[in-house]
Amino acid sequence: MYKFPIVILIGSIIIVGCSKTKEMASKDTSATQTRILYPKTEMGNTFDKYFGMDVLDPYRWLEDDKSEKTKDWVNRQNQTTNAYLSKIPYRDEWKNRLEKLWNYEKISAPFNEGQYTYFFKNDGLQNQSVMYRRKGNGDPELFLNPNTFSKDGTTSLAGINFSKDGTLAAYQISEGGSDWRKVIVMDANSKRIIEDTLIDVKFSGLSWKGNDGFYYSSYEKPNGSELSAKTDQHRLFYHKLGTKQSADKVIFGDEIKRRYVGGTVSEDEKYLIISAANATSGNELYLMDLSQSNPKLVTIQDNMDNDTEYFYNVGSELFLITNVDAPNKRIVTVDAGQPSKSNWKTFLGESENVLNVSTGGGYIFANYMKDALSYIKQYDAKGKFIRDIKLPGVGTAGFGGSKKEEKEMYFTFTNYTTPSSIFKYNADSGESSLYIKPNVNFDSDKYTSKQVFYTSKDGTKVPMIITHKKGLKLNGKNPTILYGYGGFNISLTPAFSISNAVWMEQGGIYAVPNLRGGGEYGKAWHDAGTQMKKQNVFDDFISAAEYLIQNKYTSSQYLAISGGSNGGLLVGACMTQRPELFKVALPAVGVLDMLRYHTFTAGAGWAYDYGTSEQSQEMFEYLWNYSPVHNVKNAAYPATLVTTADHDDRVVPAHSFKFISELQKKQEGPNPVLIRIEKSAGHGAGKPTSKIIEEVTDRYCFALYNMGIPYKPITK
Repeated sequence: MYKFPIVILIGSIIIVGCSKTKEMASKDTSATQTRILYPKTEMGNTFDKYFGMDVLDPYRWLEDDKSEKTKDWVNRQNQTTNAYLSKIPYRDEWKNRLEKLWNYEKISAPFNEGQYTYFFKNDGLQNQSVMYRRKGNGDPELFLNPNTFSKDGTTSLAGINFSKDGTLAAYQISEGGSDWRKVIVMDANSKRIIEDTLIDVKFSGLSWKGNDGFYYSSYEKPNGSELSAKTDQHRLFYHKLGTKQSADKVIFGDEIKRRYVGGTVSEDEKYLIISAANATSGNELYLMDLSQSNPKLVTIQDNMDNDTEYFYNVGSELFLITNVDAPNKRIVTVDAGQPSKSNWKTFLGESENVLNVSTGGGYIFANYMKDALSYIKQYDAKGKFIRDIKLPGVGTAGFGGSKKEEKEMYFTFTNYTTPSSIFKYNADSGESSLYIKPNVNFDSDKYTSKQVFYTSKDGTKVPMIITHKKGLKLNGKNPTILYGYGGFNISLTPAFSISNAVWMEQGGIYAVPNLRGGGEYGKAWHDAGTQMKKQNVFDDFISAAEYLIQNKYTSSQYLAISGGSNGGLLVGACMTQRPELFKVALPAVGVLDMLRYHTFTAGAGWAYDYGTSEQSQEMFEYLWNYSPVHNVKNAAYPATLVTTADHDDRVVPAHSFKFISELQKKQEGPNPVLIRIEKSAGHGAGKPTSKIIEEVTDRYCFALYNMGIPYKPITK
């Protein structure tokens, strides 16, 4: 995204200054000196009928991502936004500082495939991390460089999977951030591409069976736009090497229609485990015994009332992690010959804390989460407790998983003030040592994180971690970003961010509450923020803001709210319900039209969390009463920078287009309401470093500028 000059553009923007000289205006750090004439957005007269009620959808035409009319609107909005952002006097300084801190070597934990040890490395500001390998103690060699996939870095490596002997690899690429992927197969030893590229693959893992082929998942290409049209029937395919993709056999999904299907081959290559679901919560589970000449589909879990995953096996003994009769999850075992629920045996029972799991070296690692913080216990495959894993501090830790025979493993550790470090761990002895500590120009000792528990509207206690410089004065004048998500059983655990480091350098506070709808306290906590209880999530977030204000961390004048995707919905709902509470709102790639979200791409699969407008009159009215697009009134709203991308086919940009159109039409206060639409980018995954830095700069500078706070130059 380049900077447009500040000019008068008919129908786009007029910037009217006050009676200051140009020199004085260039030094102004307040956003209150500018009045914006927004691009004209045509209103249509499209109506939808819900249970006898007509609901106007005046900006329906913006859903057509192929139309020249929509593209023109996007260009005019970007011109308006760039003209505004370009006058922030410290925008370049912020970007330079962000680049300086971002420019450190980043190396992943190594993993073994065949004769080689592989790892990823980013020299600092490379758009995409590069994959290297070494044989034994030899020098590393370049294996795969995603920076060569496209000139602008917008084509990314979206996953790679090796055959068991490591001689073959299949990797996915994403173009422009799209969820639609291509799959390329190569001879790993020679690095030679060995057959035609597979196309139109979506929401898929790749799982090899020997060296003959692999399993993958996809939908049929939809009619209309591939970036917005509904995708509803997922299938699991087997691709046999040396054959055309058109000949790939459907393994699951033809006769049994499901929205999400995935297949995983066990490490010993005896079993294919198939998970099938219609929503992001709850799944069926099946297996096929690949040692049989004509394997049959055998049911493990026959309904979608619970979440159950296969993760390990010892011979015919399968290990599953499930929330059946255990909202915080437990581990069960069952024989593959009779795998139905009635034969499950508890291996590790439910505790008061949420369980996750990984394996390696023949052991099972139970990763527990207590108040969003990690602790890990190690067990052998018989269920014997081995030890508690000693972690370097309080934060987020986890093993990446490794093969059964590998005793040398790696785990990561991070929190809001500690850059992510990698530790080497011996699974037999329990000894660990620091493997990689990144060289980041950030002094963690000068910052502090504190976990507090505040009371939400209905009396529920909610945890929140508040991070800032030590010695902060509680005077209500500290610029604060309140970040939230609150949905889809996703847990927000502490993690370091260069973006937040720059914000905190400027005296900013970064606060993260663990809202209902997330997974921090298991299924009950998740369900308490879904469908007819979704308002709990918004109440939790609003109560977090009120806590920060009441305790003098900040005040409404210095408070920004931020969130992406489902978190974008969170921001949109809270700013329309309590516009006076926040100075700045930063909704990113948000789900904002709650009456139509399920009609785009895979949106119907989100109904477990949201419900749909067609489900019942009660559900329709509930959604209509909080849907951000439908609840913008004539009012004074916070300074708002909506961010989205033209290739987002997860949460289509029409959500954001409609929302900003309503805001620009009805904003009564002086605060700017703008949209930043990234080109050749998607929902977020695989976005090149250069685009991330540009977007973070614009979002954080917009927030600080509208709070009227000057940038403090950093000399070190």
